[in-house]
Amino acid sequence: MIRRSLACMGMVGMMAWTGVAVGEQVDYPETSRGNVVDDYHGVSVADPYRWLEGNAKEAGAVKDWVAAQNEITFGYLEKIDIRDRVRDRYTEMLDYERLVSPFRGVPPFFKAAGRYYYGKNDGLQPQSVLYVKDSLNGEPRVLLDPNTWSEDGTVALTSASFSDDGRYMAYGIARAGSDWNEWYVRDIASGKDLPDMLEWVKFSGAAWTPDSRGFFYSRFPAPEEGDEHLGVSTNHRMYYHRIGTPQSQDVLVYQRSNPEEKHWGFGGEVTEDGRYLIIYVWRGAEPKNLIFYKDLQEPYAMTVELISEFESSYDFVGNDGSTFYFVSDDGAPRGRLIAIDINNPDRAGWKTIIPESSDKLEGAALINNLFVTSYLKDATSQVNIFRTDGHFVRSVELPGIGTASGFTGRRGDTETFYSFSSFATPPTIMRYDMVSGESNVIDRAGVDFDPGRYVVKQVFYRSKDGTRVPMFISHRKGIELTGDNPTLLYGYGGFNVSLTPSFSTSRALWMEMGGVYAVANLRGGGEYGEAWHQAGTRGQKQNVFDDFIAAAEWLIANKYTKPEKLAIQGGSNGGLLVGACLTQRPDLFGACLPAVGVMDMLRYHKFTAGLYWVPDYGRADNPEDFEYLYAYSPYHNIREGVKYPATMVTTADTDDRVIPGHSFKFAAALQRAQAGTAPILIRIETSAGHGAGKPLTKIVEETADVWSFLVENLDMDVSWD
Repeated sequence: MIRRSLACMGMVGMMAWTGVAVGEQVDYPETSRGNVVDDYHGVSVADPYRWLEGNAKEAGAVKDWVAAQNEITFGYLEKIDIRDRVRDRYTEMLDYERLVSPFRGVPPFFKAAGRYYYGKNDGLQPQSVLYVKDSLNGEPRVLLDPNTWSEDGTVALTSASFSDDGRYMAYGIARAGSDWNEWYVRDIASGKDLPDMLEWVKFSGAAWTPDSRGFFYSRFPAPEEGDEHLGVSTNHRMYYHRIGTPQSQDVLVYQRSNPEEKHWGFGGEVTEDGRYLIIYVWRGAEPKNLIFYKDLQEPYAMTVELISEFESSYDFVGNDGSTFYFVSDDGAPRGRLIAIDINNPDRAGWKTIIPESSDKLEGAALINNLFVTSYLKDATSQVNIFRTDGHFVRSVELPGIGTASGFTGRRGDTETFYSFSSFATPPTIMRYDMVSGESNVIDRAGVDFDPGRYVVKQVFYRSKDGTRVPMFISHRKGIELTGDNPTLLYGYGGFNVSLTPSFSTSRALWMEMGGVYAVANLRGGGEYGEAWHQAGTRGQKQNVFDDFIAAAEWLIANKYTKPEKLAIQGGSNGGLLVGACLTQRPDLFGACLPAVGVMDMLRYHKFTAGLYWVPDYGRADNPEDFEYLYAYSPYHNIREGVKYPATMVTTADTDDRVIPGHSFKFAAALQRAQAGTAPILIRIETSAGHGAGKPLTKIVEETADVWSFLVENLDMDVSWD
């Protein structure tokens, strides 16, 4: 391993670097404009860059445009003196052994089917490695090493599920960041794969039957050639795969044939007693779902629709025979835990086990015959334990204000594991004893970062309509509130997603460089339950932008920063957030970083997973929805002759979640409209997708480029002491 370090790191005193002069004019590649005009309910809408929606990976005009834009962007970045130093320091900070979540949905360290598993990165490995131990103090061995799957580290482990007898692991992989997964089966004892291979799997896990001979999963029909990364995914279906058989022999378990239901999706879970298959039915990204079930002990059992209306969310926790437990927001916007007897499923017979409280109930697990519940109190974690009759037992003592995640396990387990972190607190992995209530450290991150030198605070501010919104602010201790601090404001505000305090090495580097880091908990998220979420959807989406703008104004009014020192950042729906705020208030920011954003709100639903976002956004073929979508759509609200702040759009050529055409069109339009001298750049990653599974090498390069862009355009004097 070659290590590059900064000789000046750790020296007493202050060393400062500044980059090239701010304000140099960038010469952009000429982007041709077409004559496409669409009619939306009598309104003519031009779309001159429609051609940029094409496939960026195939030879042609779009790929040539990508190459030309990247040449300009990387040429600009290479002139920034501090870029190499930022890259070196970030590399140095990342070069430590750490436990990390090996795939989505699990903590870094967890127990499954009698064995212990954890993800570990030795330092600068492109992908983390999955290890297994037969006992808590046993000798670990490598079970899966994704770094051996490709030369460039762009093949990633995305999901895994373990058979009840502990013999097999079904696991999914993604190539180049695609949402499409391939699934394989590994014999855990031998570490070798079986011949099984499943294709065209997306948005699915694997649910093993109790005999460990097969599992349920969901997939889409194979797309037409050329539509893999642009075409709309419809007709999700659930199948049963028997180990040792080809995918062509998989048994269809459930599908919907009504054309109006072709956008429904299905997820499976088998109850711990092995009796029932729970079928989650989802419709887009809305936090409302149906619950069906199938009796696995009855060979010809029909699928029963337990919850048959999309009115609330239901998250299965466990069962006592015919009594099913769910966390639900039915009649409780902040969540409650309920019991439904499937032999008496009428709503009148439902029982509340844990009632709604003033805090949001995020989820629950049934471990050691106790409910372990995770709550959010003003966007920070609280964990409480209850008996199955709802009697409160105790709270888990957490190390401070931050995020605790994990708490997975089975009903008979007497231990569980969780990770705790905050903005300035690197992750600590804990073992929690369900009997004694004690937590013990399993692993503590050894990152080269001193939390004692930083402060994390939570403030509350008022949005445009008077709504009280929380915001976290992190920075070095002792900064002066003169209005001159370079500040990065981050947000998301959508799809019921909650932003909670968590550690990021890249954010730690930003603070070490002297930056202030702020995270606003905007409406549209899930921090305060479903009412908070709905207040930022569809016709109320402007509330999200108003909340973010108000956060920026609060930071300025309270002398943390000023417009020319303030940057905003967000990805995916957060990229939409940045794009909308950039076009609505270009005077308020010094730099903007929209990543993989949804920028064309009139056409987003025509590609890949876009239809699944309709519950949050609406769709332009509805006249009422068109009116508000057109009013804030970033691509359509770029105005000629405006001085826009420095902007670096980031996307990737294999993004089949939010197709890169969104970012391409937005960047092209913004470059043409720019009346000022601030740069409008687009950085397009190759062989990468929406973000998940990106190898460390690409993460390092992109982070160094983004921070260097901010150093240059916020006119920062970067200092390390």
